[in-house]
Amino acid sequence: MENKMGLSHLINNLDKVGLLTAIVVLIMAAGTLYYIIRIAVKNFSVSGSADAVVDQFWSTTNPQEAIRAMESYGANEPFSKIALDCAQAAAHHQRHEGSRLVEALNRSEFIDRALRQAVVRESGKLENGLAFLATVGSTAPFVGLFGTVWGIYNALIKIGQSGKASMDVVAGPVGEALIMTCVGLGVAIPAVLAYNFFVRANRVTLGKFDEFAHDLHDYFATGARV
Repeated sequence: MENKMGLSHLINNLDKVGLLTAIVVLIMAAGTLYYIIRIAVKNFSVSGSADAVVDQFWSTTNPQEAIRAMESYGANEPFSKIALDCAQAAAHHQRHEGSRLVEALNRSEFIDRALRQAVVRESGKLENGLAFLATVGSTAPFVGLFGTVWGIYNALIKIGQSGKASMDVVAGPVGEALIMTCVGLGVAIPAVLAYNFFVRANRVTLGKFDEFAHDLHDYFATGARV
């Protein structure tokens, strides 16, 4: 009996419920790996270019030169996009001097509104995938536990039907069913660790977003960096 127990034996003898549970855990594992790699690459790219982008912006001599410098970056670079949104808002407000727009919102308020929207948008992009990691981290152990409970249930039914209840007969199927709990924990732990790491990393980047946005507001609202 013991020689027949193991992961391969468990997979080959899964019923529909057990198979569905295994598929769910497999999807969670694949999704976790995908988002860990994707978010890590994104965060590395953003953090690696942040100082260079900000320094290049402030090294320019006028807003027009700064805009051209920011336009040279790709669509996935957030600091340049925040700067461009701010510059576009300032230019839009200037073009509509004397209109109801200017009467309703002064230049400072209009730029501040555009910056807030840009920061929220770029922050949302950074957080993409974190909800999945948090969900997997909190639910994968229970999915694995469900698979274990279901496996033990089926094993006990088969043992009852065979009429044999000795320790060597019971231990194999029950131990085999516990594999699902191990798999669930194996998926959940990396997801939780990655989630916590990325949340801390994002806090640093969000702080840089806010600092850059405040400087941009002062620059485009007053015409000079304060």
